Amino acid sequence: MEKIKKTTGRLSGLFHSSGTRHGGYSVGMTVVVIAIVIVFNLVVGQIPEAYRNLDVSSTKIYEISDTTAELLDGLEEDVTMTVLAVRDETDERITTFLSKYGSLSGHLSIEWIDPVLHPSALTEYDTTENTIVVSCEATGKTTTVSFDDILVSDLYSYYYYGTAAYTEFDGDGQLTSAVNYVTSDVQKTIYQAAGHGEATLSATVTDLMDKNNYTLSELNLLMATSVPEDCDLLLINAPQTDLSDSEKEMLTGYLAEGGKVMVLLGNTGAGDLPNLESVLEEYGMQVTDGYIADPQRCYQGNAYYIFPELSLPGDMAAGISSEMVLLTNTHGLTLTDPARDTIATTSFMSSSDGAYSVTETSQEPGSYVLGAVAEETISTSSDEAQSSSPESDESSADDSGSGDASEDTEELTGRLTVISAGSLIDSQITDSFAQLENTTVFMNAVTANFDGVTNLSIEAKSLETQYNTVQHTGMFSFLVVFGIPAVILIAGFAVWFRRRRA
Repeated sequence: MEKIKKTTGRLSGLFHSSGTRHGGYSVGMTVVVIAIVIVFNLVVGQIPEAYRNLDVSSTKIYEISDTTAELLDGLEEDVTMTVLAVRDETDERITTFLSKYGSLSGHLSIEWIDPVLHPSALTEYDTTENTIVVSCEATGKTTTVSFDDILVSDLYSYYYYGTAAYTEFDGDGQLTSAVNYVTSDVQKTIYQAAGHGEATLSATVTDLMDKNNYTLSELNLLMATSVPEDCDLLLINAPQTDLSDSEKEMLTGYLAEGGKVMVLLGNTGAGDLPNLESVLEEYGMQVTDGYIADPQRCYQGNAYYIFPELSLPGDMAAGISSEMVLLTNTHGLTLTDPARDTIATTSFMSSSDGAYSVTETSQEPGSYVLGAVAEETISTSSDEAQSSSPESDESSADDSGSGDASEDTEELTGRLTVISAGSLIDSQITDSFAQLENTTVFMNAVTANFDGVTNLSIEAKSLETQYNTVQHTGMFSFLVVFGIPAVILIAGFAVWFRRRRA
């Protein structure tokens, strides 16, 4: 019994030692921490996925644009997005974005259907796997968005190296375009002038047109007797040859009747397109000689790569934040008195005061207009509108005796938009510098021709390396190349010298 007591005492002392107490405390704290982590994860798991996923991507691919937020906030009809895909096998970027997108409106619902478990769904919706079916019961309209349109693959990498890589994420643009399509009945037709060596619209621009539900058609003015009645905008993109006299008359007649025309100048000199330039002069815009160089607002020291100053009015400023627009091979415009007092011409894009108009023989300093809009309000009476109809001759005899009869008038607005450089939408610029706002300015200028229409074309987020665009590189380059290394060397020498003396 005595031995047992002694053994028990030694064991009791062992368990009550300071080391044991510290060990017990550590175990207890570990249990508490684990319990806290478990409870925290359970609580976080109850938070909706849209709020617990943080966007830490360098290009902010999950960021919802203000354009989308305004559209979804103003939804009045219920819109359903049916995702035909296996959720667990879907790219996490798509699932995360869908959850964030669906949380922005109470009129928007997202439903996942597994086509493996429910193969009849593909037949029911008449589509394929990995597709989002967007529908609105109130309008009866339906459209589809493929995962391949949201997460754009690098086909070059796939075919040549056999590796899967992605270049763009276009969730915001594709889904917003689809929602706008199924909830809106607005449809605009844009005719592209042809037959003068016009530049082809890049895939980036045509994609933005599609997102805004604009219909693109081609129009050769030499083959047409007039501009089609369904033309909401006539686009002349960087022509290389001039209009004929008949085309000039057709263009001025179309504008005088309230038509909308947009011209982007190409790589031609002043005087090379006299008929087209005479139309511009009629509306208060004169093309200057040479190309514009702007040392004060240029890209990395190249004076012919210009960052213009923007003064965008009204809706043309929508979505513009950085005001970073890059132009090359830029012509200058000067505003003159238009041919009629009813025409008002304003500038929305210009060079700095330190720019030059450079030709082979001269350099003319000054500030030059790089983009302008001319508007003319035309009042038409109902009699004029009916003058071509047979009934008008009969009714005119009856109305001739009633001098106090009121005439219904209608006001139309002719609009001519001129941008002095077709490089505004050149793919070599827009695709290389994703942070620039070239296409936003262009699409806003297009949309400004349509009453009651908002530019809903949202560019895809690039997943590729982005290049820096610095406007003023003189002092910046000096500091990077010489200033920062000099500071580091001097600081290092000071530390070495102080330690040596110690």
